[in-house]
Amino acid sequence: MTEGKLDQILARLDADLPQALDRLLGFLRIPSISTDPAHDGDVRAAAEWLRDELTRIGFDAEIRDTQGHPMVLAKTPQGTERTLLFYGHYDVQPADPLELWDAAPFEPAIEETADGQVIRGRGASDDKGQLMTFVEACRAWKQVHGELPRSLTLLFEGEEESGSPSLVPFLEANRDELSQSLALICDTGMSSDGRPAIATQLRGLVGEEVIIHAADRDLHSGSFGGLAANPLQILCNALAALKDENGRVTLPGFYDGVEELSDDLRRDWDALNFDAEEFLSRVGLKDPAGEKGRLPLEMVWNQPTAEINGISGGYTGDGFKTVLPAQARAKVSFRLTGTQDPEAIRKAFRAHIQAHLPADCRAELHEHGGSPAAVMDTSDPAFEAAKTALSEEWGREAVFIGMGGSIPIAGDFKRELGMDSMLIGFGRDDDRIHSPNEKYDVESFAKGARSWARILDTLR
Repeated sequence: MTEGKLDQILARLDADLPQALDRLLGFLRIPSISTDPAHDGDVRAAAEWLRDELTRIGFDAEIRDTQGHPMVLAKTPQGTERTLLFYGHYDVQPADPLELWDAAPFEPAIEETADGQVIRGRGASDDKGQLMTFVEACRAWKQVHGELPRSLTLLFEGEEESGSPSLVPFLEANRDELSQSLALICDTGMSSDGRPAIATQLRGLVGEEVIIHAADRDLHSGSFGGLAANPLQILCNALAALKDENGRVTLPGFYDGVEELSDDLRRDWDALNFDAEEFLSRVGLKDPAGEKGRLPLEMVWNQPTAEINGISGGYTGDGFKTVLPAQARAKVSFRLTGTQDPEAIRKAFRAHIQAHLPADCRAELHEHGGSPAAVMDTSDPAFEAAKTALSEEWGREAVFIGMGGSIPIAGDFKRELGMDSMLIGFGRDDDRIHSPNEKYDVESFAKGARSWARILDTLR
């Protein structure tokens, strides 16, 4: 595209911003809560809204039914350009507790704040506002060019907030149709210091619940204490032994596949000037925990973890009851990086628990999901091209970042469709996603659309 054409698209986005905001507000009014069967009709209504809007722009758009909520699939004609798949989700989290909202969550509005205008309402940031930045970029492209970008597929899901049970079967059933050279995912945010960012790696996850069984009933600690096995003590001993004095996980083979931070990523992450003490101060802490000798961002983005998420057993009500409980339980999760194998981690954890069991006790173990980390190949020139486009739009150098959590779709695209993903979003740390009073900055919406226009231009 000529520079003049790109300038025309950006100018069109600026001029059409009030109308684009009105369209987003209409989308946000649909309470598409995928976890609540009472809102099944609303979820479908949101899918129909998207299909109709995409058709109006010029996409070949349709609703594809699944065993759960529908997918929205939209395409442009194929050409010689690089094939791209853009993903977002149109379902939202429940709004509870409603009493903590300053206004009705599905009556969205533009608000003036000390930091500028924001779009307030459930789904504003996660993920309706984000996905609409891409749709609006395509709309402006069509208005200037007379046609949409070629070789483009849009996939919008209606179950992301309820675990995406239909997604992998849908990818498997439509592999040939959906496989493209690169995926674009908008369900992320800016770096903590406000720089535009591309997430290039996400940690995986293994969840385990363990229940230690000892005596056939709760025992009086005066009669049995010191003689009978205490499952809480057994469990605590096993969990404490998961880490050594330096904070490293002790499971055999746990670090197989964990890679050290590359020089390029270390440079980008150093540029963020991440202040661990300030970050922790937001939650009433100040001293970094974790493995000794690691940079703070390494520990949340590039190193695996073992965390105790919950532990219970015995009497925990008011007053006091001197018992040895018959059982104790805990929920433990592992965040994975590199090429760590979730099933190998699960097997090692279970062997660790068994090794701490007395002969007359038993362990019951239940798995709660498992997915490997997702690491993108940033040697693909598209990553540097998108980074440059973001830098030009925001006037600050964009950075490659990691993410401590998991976005399963990126791994699903890698495993099922064989393609990497560029995760680019414009959310802010204070957007309050999944919480009352969710918001999305008008600046994020406006410059997000402009950013996608630039990226589409540079990847053509």
